[in-house]
Amino acid sequence: MDAAAVLFTGGKDSVYALHKAIENGVEVKVLVSIIPLYKYSLLYHQPIFTGLVAQAQSLSIPLESMGLLDPSREREALTTLLQRAKSKYGVNMVVTGAVKSVFQYKAFREISRGVGLELYAPNWGVNEEEYMESILRGNIEFSLISITSMGIPHELLGKVFTWRDLDKLVKLSKKYGFNLSFEGGEAETFVTNAPLFKYKLILTGRTIIVSDYEGYYEISRVKLVKKTT
Repeated sequence: MDAAAVLFTGGKDSVYALHKAIENGVEVKVLVSIIPLYKYSLLYHQPIFTGLVAQAQSLSIPLESMGLLDPSREREALTTLLQRAKSKYGVNMVVTGAVKSVFQYKAFREISRGVGLELYAPNWGVNEEEYMESILRGNIEFSLISITSMGIPHELLGKVFTWRDLDKLVKLSKKYGFNLSFEGGEAETFVTNAPLFKYKLILTGRTIIVSDYEGYYEISRVKLVKKTT
């Protein structure tokens, strides 16, 4: 059985990839997260550390993370973190939630191979609308926590994403040209519930609107609530 480290942001793509990996017989040993302490990283999302800790606790999977101040050391940081995961947890595979970004996929593949690990990308190359439908059908609940694209309604910030929201976004993505799965960085998401979560996450925060095309949901508290069967 393959043993894997999951490149984990806490968003819909990495959580869905984790579920698909386990569904396909991969043993997930550890979650690894690079946290850029600056805006607009080309390679990484900007996860919320307290949220990552809560998600890892809900999943009962160890979390290895690293903050990063220097954008020029993005590849070096991931190399170091994967070397740690390989040595500490005995992994032979890296799972990524990459969907459409060739730049991300190639970078993660090169870095993984450099550490002697295989890259597995279960979301890669899927049809975006079908992919979003699969996430909702898979009972993965998420909220938008940032929007940086014209056409994505600010009202979606901080609320659980629904089928109705997807129907609306399909139409808006055709009108405004944004990537429906947000792979181009048009929005970032945070998963609050999924089949493998032992606890549901309840978010407390506030919406901050910067402009017509930019807004954020600033999370102030993440509460874990035991799920009922």
